[in-house]
Amino acid sequence: MSRRNELTGSAHISSERPPGFVLHERRKGLLRRSVDSVLQCESVPLTKLAERYGTPLYIYSATTIRERFAAFDNAFRNVPHTICYSVKANSNLSILRLLARQGCGFDVVSGGELERVLAVDRRAARKIVFSGVGKSREEMTAALKAGILLFNVESESELWTLAECAARLHKIARIALRVNPDVAADTHPYISTGLRKHKFGVPISIARTLYAKASATRYLKVAGVSVHIGSQITDVAPFAETVARVADLVRALRADGHQVVFVDTGGGLGIDYQKAGPNFADYVANYARAVTNPLRGLNLHLLLEPGRAIVGPAGVLLTSVLYRKQNDGKKFLIVDAAMNDLIRPALYGAHHEIVPVVQGDVQSEVRREVQREARSKNLPVKKEIVDVVGPICESGDFFARDRELPRTEEGDLLAILDVGAYGMVLASNYNTRPRPAEVLVSGKSVKVIRRRETVRELYSSEL
Repeated sequence: MSRRNELTGSAHISSERPPGFVLHERRKGLLRRSVDSVLQCESVPLTKLAERYGTPLYIYSATTIRERFAAFDNAFRNVPHTICYSVKANSNLSILRLLARQGCGFDVVSGGELERVLAVDRRAARKIVFSGVGKSREEMTAALKAGILLFNVESESELWTLAECAARLHKIARIALRVNPDVAADTHPYISTGLRKHKFGVPISIARTLYAKASATRYLKVAGVSVHIGSQITDVAPFAETVARVADLVRALRADGHQVVFVDTGGGLGIDYQKAGPNFADYVANYARAVTNPLRGLNLHLLLEPGRAIVGPAGVLLTSVLYRKQNDGKKFLIVDAAMNDLIRPALYGAHHEIVPVVQGDVQSEVRREVQREARSKNLPVKKEIVDVVGPICESGDFFARDRELPRTEEGDLLAILDVGAYGMVLASNYNTRPRPAEVLVSGKSVKVIRRRETVRELYSSEL
């Protein structure tokens, strides 16, 4: 096994996994004959991070984030564009700061996310688009004062509320209507947003009427068209169909006299949670062709809102095995992470690969004995079917069910992969559990970007 191989979710080696998390060969013992492989983030072994910062622990690769952003930026190099990272995917200030330094813009869906971006760099306001179906007057006012790039408006009522806020401040609000193209996408129903039955956007059939009303309002400026059909979409065909419908709308709006400058195609490009995906640069290039081909000749500035595709594979959740348990023939690994730390499996039935941090020769004497016995009988290394579950008092508190894993003992470390998006941002304090710490690794450098909460902090604001 080479020193810098890349880890796939099924724990074998492939060059197609993001390079942030790799298996590093390690020789041990007096004669250095004992060999194992330790999962590391860039140049830092996860075992060292567990020793220093404890578990559960979120770990992110800065290099992976930079490289995936660069792949997106490069894929759209032939058209005017701004990548507006979807803050809801992972809103940690250090990650926002890292992306801002790459020249990234931001897509926000709340006043809180707006404040986060402004806390990182107030100049980033010029590259902020504000999406979401329920913007309050206070949020609109804050965004107008900050001077954001664009409001993606999702209803006629919101349009008039924004006009009122802009008039009060004597500021012009640049708008794009988020249109609903009624395009189906093959994804989980909770994250599908492009059909008429969903709460998002306005029907594309009434868009021209609403644009006419908006253009007659002094403090609103029609500037673009916005669309977003859902999340975790891996087939580019729905994107192409959606943008083709938007292109037709742009032509009609320009014929009506509107100066449409921007098309916001949203985000939603998915990742493969179960196996090594295609080369990311090629994958994004294919997506770019699907999005840009229908817009040829329209001389538009493209806005893109990737989130998961940039940060998802850049993170793992490190957890320790507390107990092994067997109920009749059913085996459980009870770990110290729980659904409050990563809710995607419980909420969506989402799949995340789980791999031992140490592979090959084993950590514990129990497992060494198991391996010695297997080798003496010329048997393969023992694997087992287990449920990986947390300590919360809910049957839904699980990370995997009936998953085949190498024999794992109490005290071993497991890494839950691809949790850089919709992991920590969805974490809670259910069961009065402090949320994990987060660390960002760049080469050999490790930075704590969120310290672990204490129980006292959880109730300090209560009366």
